[in-house]
Amino acid sequence: MNTNERPLKSNEWVARQLHQQLTSGELSPGDKLPSVVDLAAEYGVGRSTIREALSALKAKGLLDIRQGGGTYAKAPPEGSQAFAQEAWLDRADSLLQLLDVRKVLETGCASLAAKHRTDADVDALQATLQQMEDRLDDDSFGEQADVLLHEQIARATQNPVLMELMKSLSERLHESMRDTRSLWFYAEHRSASRLLEEHRSIVAAIAARDEALASARMGQHLAKVEHVLREKTGIL
Repeated sequence: MNTNERPLKSNEWVARQLHQQLTSGELSPGDKLPSVVDLAAEYGVGRSTIREALSALKAKGLLDIRQGGGTYAKAPPEGSQAFAQEAWLDRADSLLQLLDVRKVLETGCASLAAKHRTDADVDALQATLQQMEDRLDDDSFGEQADVLLHEQIARATQNPVLMELMKSLSERLHESMRDTRSLWFYAEHRSASRLLEEHRSIVAAIAARDEALASARMGQHLAKVEHVLREKTGIL
């Protein structure tokens, strides 16, 4: 697999955001960054994710991490200004293409799921949502549950051809789902509970058999990510 097509992990997206603040002047040399706890709350990720992001930025010479004394911004090394945008550009084309596919497939899946879902389908979706709520602080589980929820929506269409199509594209779609989750955090700067509510709203429309609303809410979810990606890369 091409490394540019590898789905970025949550710590990498957090590092991109912090890097932009450090190189844009939003954080000046000598400024103290918020604590790991506060950063974890801001980005809606676990503390280990924040520590990994900070360590990566320290390795690039952008941070001074003092044991027991906090983390401080350093003057960016020459040539680092373009790093964040180049990183987005590396992934933009591939992710935008996958988002186009997902908008066609998943808005349709949401609509058909609302039309054909069974009570058992709704129970399965609700169970996954409950697991996501129970383990909000577990980033790894959250990514897996996100993928599972979208698979369950496809199964709720009761259309074996559509389910087979989703299965044939599963690897690429799963990569996009993980990126979508990370980009959502990047855009919202809120906790995982806000993303959970967005998923709840999609499932609620499916449960209510509201085909148009289910499709619209899925579309809004994906459109938000596309908007942020285009904004950060300058792609119109």
